Amino acid sequence: MFFNEKRIGYSETKDIKVIMPNSPQSKKQKMTDKLSKYIITVFGASGDLSKKKTFPAIFGLFKQGEISKDECKIVGYARSKMNDEELRDRLKPFLLKQVSKESNGEKIVDEFLSNVTYVQGPYDTDEGYQKLGEAYKEIEKSLNKGSPVNKLHYLALPPSVFGSVCEKIKNNIYVNEDDAKTKIIVEKPFGHDLESSRQLQKELAPLFTEDELYRIDHYLGKEMVKNLLILRFGNILFNSAWNKENIQNIQITFKEPFGTEGRGGYFNDIGIIRDVMQNHLLQVLTLLTMERPVSFDSEAVRDEKVKVLKAIAPIDHDDIIIGQYGKSEDGSKPSYLDDETVPEGSKCITFAAMNFQIRNERWDGVPIVMKAGKALDVGKVEIRIQFKPVASGMFSQIPNNELVIRIQPDEAVYLKCNMKTPGLSTTTKITDLNLTYADRYEDFWIPQAYEALIRDALIGDHSNFVRDDELDVSWALFTPLLDYLEGENAPEPTIYAYGSRGPVELNEYMHNHNYKYMHGDIYQWPVTRPDSE
Repeated sequence: MFFNEKRIGYSETKDIKVIMPNSPQSKKQKMTDKLSKYIITVFGASGDLSKKKTFPAIFGLFKQGEISKDECKIVGYARSKMNDEELRDRLKPFLLKQVSKESNGEKIVDEFLSNVTYVQGPYDTDEGYQKLGEAYKEIEKSLNKGSPVNKLHYLALPPSVFGSVCEKIKNNIYVNEDDAKTKIIVEKPFGHDLESSRQLQKELAPLFTEDELYRIDHYLGKEMVKNLLILRFGNILFNSAWNKENIQNIQITFKEPFGTEGRGGYFNDIGIIRDVMQNHLLQVLTLLTMERPVSFDSEAVRDEKVKVLKAIAPIDHDDIIIGQYGKSEDGSKPSYLDDETVPEGSKCITFAAMNFQIRNERWDGVPIVMKAGKALDVGKVEIRIQFKPVASGMFSQIPNNELVIRIQPDEAVYLKCNMKTPGLSTTTKITDLNLTYADRYEDFWIPQAYEALIRDALIGDHSNFVRDDELDVSWALFTPLLDYLEGENAPEPTIYAYGSRGPVELNEYMHNHNYKYMHGDIYQWPVTRPDSE
């Protein structure tokens, strides 16, 4: 966990006052408790990922006081010819977006950028890395009196160059001393299938230990995903019911309200299954279904994730729905094939729903349905756990309880419960016990996913990064399905309308997997009034 509750203000006449994490009065737990000095180097500093995600995440940590100019220096490295000021000018518009509501926002941005330098060089020769090493020596003179400091290398690069870049880092700028370590963050995709994933591992394994590698899946940095362990194992009412005896169906849903929008050429080689299901949603599934780890230690957590992955039965090729979006019903939105970058007649999957069966004592027989799609009716990522119905007799028709964990947008947890309608009536009405973060936590800083994960890497916490055996098992689970869907006799995806809920057979599919729809499946919560019946 990032922070610890602190007690203050105890007296005989007053109750103990608990200062919550991130309140203005609380002291922040600094990363520097574990790492005194460090240099963060962003490889691919001129690319879109760096500008839109990596540098803004580092800036977010700086703005919150998690890193300081006295403790940390940031270096950008790329092939593009530019100087320090040109890199800063490229980054500034993206950083200003984070402080648009702050009166001194531009001053904070400029202060951060003054701490950013640039080194130009190739990725595939020693020359650039030797130049980078010389830059490190100059930084260390001012940062640590010339002594080596910790290095965090963020590879915002295509996976195809991970091997060569890591080899050059190891040969030219690697450090492993008591007070100075090397860490490498690599971005997904970690391969295209099981074979390519293993090949990537073969390239990286001789160069760096598993402790030095951080495979980043940004979903593991999302607040509600990180909250799953606390929600499950920190509340006996949930943990006791988290099993096949009480749960009827689980849904993990990813929806985007837009299509490929000119990126079809890139997406066509990936598809929705590789894009979000094999990685993001599968990570959510493991945290949702794993057994209780012995501690929050990163290896203890990841051990349990691997165990539940190994318990998942092979995905049934006949128990899936695949779709591709067509034009919207009013014709205003284009189909996937209308994208000029998409090959003619492409069978690329833009929507998929599949059932997972976990063959262990806790989950055997519980349908766990993963759904993901583009060009749908809304944009959201959520977990929906539907509990079994209450015993018949007293109630003839009463909705099932549901626990909903909304990962994005607007983080929330709510429990759908049956309550008596207020007044003289004896009828029941479904209502929600609602924890919406924006309403409950007004002054809290909730870090963005990349902010949280870069911070984890700096303090050496691997809990929210993907381990090598975890990656291997996940690809072994999905590769046979992908081979089937992309082979010569691949099935045709169902065409669904842009802006719809997905393929028309989805409702029947969910019904067949034990999900009970209620009230038209409309989950909006207006204020209830006596005359609204």
